[in-house]
Amino acid sequence: MSIQLWTILIVGSSFALYLWIAWYTRVRDTHGFYVAGRGVPAIANGMATGADWMSAASFISMAGLISTMGYSGSVYLMGWTGGFVLLALFLAPYLRKFGKFTVPDFVGDRFESNTARLVAVVCAIFISFVYVAGQMRGVGVVFSRFLEVDVNVGVIIGMAIVFLYATLGGMKGITWTQVAQYWVLITAFLVPAIAISIRLTGSPIPSIGMGSTLDDGTYLLEKLDQIGTDLGFGSYTEPFGNPGWDKLNILCTALVLMVGTAGLPHVIVRFYTVRTVQAARWSAFWALLFIGALYLTAPATAAFARHYMIESLQGKTETELPGWFQNWSKTGLVMWLDDGDGRLRYSAGPDNEIFRIGSMSAAELAGLRAEHQKFIDTRSSAVPEGRDIRPVLRERKLSGPDNDIIVLATPEMANLAPWIIALVAAGGLAAALSTASGLLLVISSAVSHDLYYRVINPRAPDARQLLIGRATIGVAVVVAGILGIFPPGFVSQVVAFAFGLAASSFFPVIVLGIFSRRISAVPAITGMVVGIGFTTVYIVGNLYLGMPRWCFDLGPQAIGLVGMILNFAVTLALAPLFPKPGEAVQKMIDRVREPEGVGPATEIETAPDH
Repeated sequence: MSIQLWTILIVGSSFALYLWIAWYTRVRDTHGFYVAGRGVPAIANGMATGADWMSAASFISMAGLISTMGYSGSVYLMGWTGGFVLLALFLAPYLRKFGKFTVPDFVGDRFESNTARLVAVVCAIFISFVYVAGQMRGVGVVFSRFLEVDVNVGVIIGMAIVFLYATLGGMKGITWTQVAQYWVLITAFLVPAIAISIRLTGSPIPSIGMGSTLDDGTYLLEKLDQIGTDLGFGSYTEPFGNPGWDKLNILCTALVLMVGTAGLPHVIVRFYTVRTVQAARWSAFWALLFIGALYLTAPATAAFARHYMIESLQGKTETELPGWFQNWSKTGLVMWLDDGDGRLRYSAGPDNEIFRIGSMSAAELAGLRAEHQKFIDTRSSAVPEGRDIRPVLRERKLSGPDNDIIVLATPEMANLAPWIIALVAAGGLAAALSTASGLLLVISSAVSHDLYYRVINPRAPDARQLLIGRATIGVAVVVAGILGIFPPGFVSQVVAFAFGLAASSFFPVIVLGIFSRRISAVPAITGMVVGIGFTTVYIVGNLYLGMPRWCFDLGPQAIGLVGMILNFAVTLALAPLFPKPGEAVQKMIDRVREPEGVGPATEIETAPDH
């Protein structure tokens, strides 16, 4: 069978499984809709957390970043892995013992303020929409290649699927769907990596294969270093070799990704779905184990992809270009613009002839291509009729292969079996949809529970809350789809921005809310507003308004650390100027921090949410 038929079969079967699970586990009350009835076993919650955590950025884009950036790309690997450890060991057990539905729930009740709750709701919605934009973009990329539809059509298909199973099952349906999605995505990631490792190096363990020799006796990484140097990119393994990724930017970005993880509302809520604090700790153990299977393999996949990409493209004529490049060219995500010599040159200099296409319409791209062809055809004439559009694309930062297609294209580069290529497509969709569903539920619960039930109408019955929650998911899916069609960057870049926003808003208020009895509502609210406001302005200004990197030359991915520091500084500076929280809050903080089983702490675990 062809790749397209295999894709329809495997992706269609996986979608049918997700929808069946959602129908079978459909809920009729808010307890099941928001926290899955707090009845999820620890090992299953670990799988669901792994799927929720390993988004399109982890599956599709992280290895692509490492492949194109080399050493500097490992910052995403280190930051996201370390961040989950920080969340699991430092915050999650306390938040579970608090025993509510959402992060805004914690903020509102801990600081005895609906204003604080509303600020947290706005932050949660803002972060979730930024994050979900990357997921929907990933869905569109997968569909555009493997079902040979337009990227925007792919986004719309993904919107429909995630809407159906998120609205039917709520957190209960999403949790068990994510369990299935974990096995789809991890199988899809490991199978091609193992197959390629055996083919290139003879080792069935990709991480060992990355450090092994090729058929010609040279080590894979040594060969990548030499190729990179020859093409002007610098050594693949050289530290701090990429422009804009010096020691300070790498350190700050890694820290942002770590503390941002600990502030992500869609990950935190997963620890509310188990019965006890002990189960939350075991969930963290299983999640780390399941996540490690992909994260320990990603660097090897990145190295394999870079080897195949350069070997299959460099110096080829149009008729010699490999099938994988021709296939992906149809999506508009990568193309070759000739400089007139008839051969493709992949290099770091101004003669780079491979371009990824992102933020332009099909009509605009066709017009630019036509102008470029005229430029090539008439270079020897006195008055060229067209223009070289490569500088235009370079100015838009569209130079180089698209980071989001590298992992998806690697099985085709290696000429693996069609069913493996289709399996990778199913895995990419599972990764994107699992995280998107969790984010959409955060948005839904922020509106229906934290805003409507806790602020506007505390007497609202379950049926009314469920209706508003499901309607909110519908609106959120449409907004997420629009952000996927018009993304502010490639998948991992967009996701990194969400981590910066979470680091600058939620992490300080959660840490101080748990470990300080002195912080009250006004300092916490001011800190959140200052932190996320500064970070947003810097990111938007740097990326879209031409603002220079005036803050220690930090890039937009790293600036969340400064926003977090500002949040902490403002909150702590204002704390002595306002009264301490009330006696009830003081006792609640003490109970949350008591060891499990001591005193009345278990009352918090079993207390009803309504």
